[in-house]
Amino acid sequence: MRKILLTGANGQLGRAIRQVYRDEADFILTDMIDADGFRKLDISDLSAVQQCISETHPDSVINCAAMTNVDGCEQNIEGAFRANAVGPRNLAIATEAAQIRLVHVSTDYVFPGTEQKEAYTEFDRPAPLSAYGRTKLAGEEFVKDFSSRYFIFRTAWLYGDGHNFIKTMLKLAENHDELSVVMDQRGTPTSALELARLIHLMEPTDEYGVYHATCEGDTNWADFAEKIFVKAGKDVRVNHVTSEEYKKMNPASADRPKFGILDNMMLRLVSDYRMAEWEDALDEYLGDLLK
Repeated sequence: MRKILLTGANGQLGRAIRQVYRDEADFILTDMIDADGFRKLDISDLSAVQQCISETHPDSVINCAAMTNVDGCEQNIEGAFRANAVGPRNLAIATEAAQIRLVHVSTDYVFPGTEQKEAYTEFDRPAPLSAYGRTKLAGEEFVKDFSSRYFIFRTAWLYGDGHNFIKTMLKLAENHDELSVVMDQRGTPTSALELARLIHLMEPTDEYGVYHATCEGDTNWADFAEKIFVKAGKDVRVNHVTSEEYKKMNPASADRPKFGILDNMMLRLVSDYRMAEWEDALDEYLGDLLK
């Protein structure tokens, strides 16, 4: 049985990966917490990463550890660089020395999301505007600099077993019959299970490189919220507001890309595999969540 070191194993994607692989891999589960079944690992500590890999001898490392709080990254830029850039650098250095694969997860925020008319492909030049995007792009560059056996999967609007937009909307629906949601930011809601299935497919192969990895299709946050409420049988009115209007209501909120649609072009070029349509993935998620 193959052995996989999984960082950020208790997050949404980490849990989905463990579910998809099931009994196909022997996992070394790591996280920032010291809990039963988990090995505490701070990936920003190079010596700790090197020691963990030398002691456990994994066949691959899948990195789901990251600082993903967009507003928090703006407020703690050094912390964001430590988690999102230095951490992947350390994993790349250690996996290269051990001659094993590294799977790293990135984001649509590496692109500016301004005045874009077509979905971003892997061949478009990144130009992040936020601290989150800059730190994640730095992490990508470190992985490419220090590893020769890497997969970088850029995803967007991820949701799974944990805190996410869908659960927030359903929670708010318990006490609100009307909500204001941004309508001028477009992207693709992506199920953590769908991303985990793609990682499961690609990780054992030698098809290394950068991949966009989102569900198919696109929407905006307000329409996404409406779909959630309709599918969940919730009677909630969604007021469609602009990013500027939302910013006035929530001044501490960092700017988000208005266009974050990714085209999974590389996946089409090397494989016949296609990720699910975003509405189909949402149906699967809500079916499990609400049963």
